[in-house]
Amino acid sequence: MTIEVDYRFPPNINAEKQAKTIAVGQTAGTWNANFSHRETQFKQHLGQVISIETDSQGYNIARIHFPELNVENDIPSLLTMIFGKYSMAGMGKVIGVHLPQHYGTRPKFGITGIRQLLGVYDRPLIMAIFKPALGLSAADHGVILEQVANAGLDLIKDDEILGNLAVAPTLKRLECCRKVLETVKENTGKTVLYATNVTGKGYQVLETAKLLVKEGANALLLNVLTYGFSVLEMLANDPEINVPIFAHPAFAGAMCAASETGLSYSVVLGTLMAYSGADAVLYPAHYGSLPFEVTEENKIKEILRSRNVFPVPSAGIRPEIVPQLLADYGTEVVLNSGTGIMDHPDGPASGVKAFFDRLLA
Repeated sequence: MTIEVDYRFPPNINAEKQAKTIAVGQTAGTWNANFSHRETQFKQHLGQVISIETDSQGYNIARIHFPELNVENDIPSLLTMIFGKYSMAGMGKVIGVHLPQHYGTRPKFGITGIRQLLGVYDRPLIMAIFKPALGLSAADHGVILEQVANAGLDLIKDDEILGNLAVAPTLKRLECCRKVLETVKENTGKTVLYATNVTGKGYQVLETAKLLVKEGANALLLNVLTYGFSVLEMLANDPEINVPIFAHPAFAGAMCAASETGLSYSVVLGTLMAYSGADAVLYPAHYGSLPFEVTEENKIKEILRSRNVFPVPSAGIRPEIVPQLLADYGTEVVLNSGTGIMDHPDGPASGVKAFFDRLLA
């Protein structure tokens, strides 16, 4: 089976030369007559330039084939192969990664599984974020959750910058929120997911995640790009982590924002997340304050859905633009709103109700 990767080079770069450099340098490493007696063996590992085309802006797009036998069916070895040392070699950006469907890790839940957990099948899901991000006590989290859960909210998550801090330790937050979730379930029959932020040293993350699930966490949040794709894969492949994993895009700009180098947002937040076991992936919507192209956002959405992963557009998601959201995303989406819910003048519960008023109108 094959892996194909698209590299974009500026007009002033010799794309043919650079593509050949990548194809050889990121696979066999070298190729000359000294190895002719073992040509068959080495050739099966060698990358190949498939095509080079010029786009409407004069950029050259080279597609390179990489043998699947060079990698370990995971994202870290894939990244090392397709862009490892070459990422330090000059201009060139990875704008597409095409993987076999069997590659990597599939979500345990994804769109269908999360909908089954919530019992909601015919509309977008509504998600909130605890705000303020820092300064709330564990009890404050419980109070806020009670308000929004009773107003009909589907999901809520920790802010990504809130770790296991003294102001609101993770287990204490979970304890306060779990009690609310249990009461809501008992009184209304409604399940609400709370994505608890998993943090800690690398060797602690798996045990922390297992402990959170044991203590009643029904969803987890992971800052995948700061902790690493291997951490996401580890959690997604562990049978004891039997809850959905929500992947946060923190640090994506450091990898993707440069126009001539790095990787595109659709590769990092779409392909790599979708093939490493995330059940839902957050990313900036183009409506908000974060600069994000509609075309890239659409690619992310479609890539995630192709693997049964929930797209979760965030930033700028407000009740008043629900008609536009429906037109842009349809129903297979989680609409994630922070201040759009929490800063409602009549309180967070009214923020949730404002979404449903527009959604069900």
